Amino acid sequence: MFSKACEYGIKAMIYIALKSKQQSRVGLNDIAEQIDSPVSFTAKILQKLVKDNLINSLKGPTGGFFIREEDARDIKLSRIVSSIDGDSIYKGCGMGFSECNEMRPCVLHHRFKIIREELRHMLEETTLDELTKDIHYGISFLKSKINN
Repeated sequence: MFSKACEYGIKAMIYIALKSKQQSRVGLNDIAEQIDSPVSFTAKILQKLVKDNLINSLKGPTGGFFIREEDARDIKLSRIVSSIDGDSIYKGCGMGFSECNEMRPCVLHHRFKIIREELRHMLEETTLDELTKDIHYGISFLKSKINN
């Protein structure tokens, strides 16, 4: 459903928020490893997120990426998705056609429209802080590979 860049962006934001709650800044290589993303691809995503003021970055030996806790409470998933993918997730055709709309709908158009609206609602209501709390309390996980 999300582009790869968006998937990695959401994972990176969650990971950075988790580490920030522990008063820690994280580096590019650590983030890329934790979200199973190539370093160069991760760097481009993080650059975009910094530019859009979703994460903070400090250079130097004590630098790294971080998110202020008060910001994590306010950042909705919709802002992350918008930063990386724009609004294409809300407008795309369920069948992948470029010419699908109300006047010329594909076979899934009206059904997919409902799903897109539910997705929009979830993205606009869910905060980064909520997701980090779910991980902290063991309700959900971020990384699918279990480390020994």
